[in-house]
Amino acid sequence: MSIDRATVDHVARLARLALSEDERERLREQLSAILEHINVIGEADTSQVSASANILPMNTVMAEDASRPSYPTKELLANAPAQEDGYFRVRAVLEEE
Repeated sequence: MSIDRATVDHVARLARLALSEDERERLREQLSAILEHINVIGEADTSQVSASANILPMNTVMAEDASRPSYPTKELLANAPAQEDGYFRVRAVLEEE
């Protein structure tokens, strides 16, 4: 399949590309070559291939959610630079107006 100049101009306009004459011709040739490769792939006999949503087996890599006890508050705050009433003390991040 060959791409014509009008199609290249249309795609360039959609992509907001300013192309020189040389770039237009090179792009036309490259797009034509890409479509030829797609046509070759489309001609492959896939009648014996079962349909699938994914070619690789799907395995989850996420760990199961499991509740477990938390660390004691004293242990968590042991290395805190500042603490107050069992909480981390930090500088205010919002300015008052």
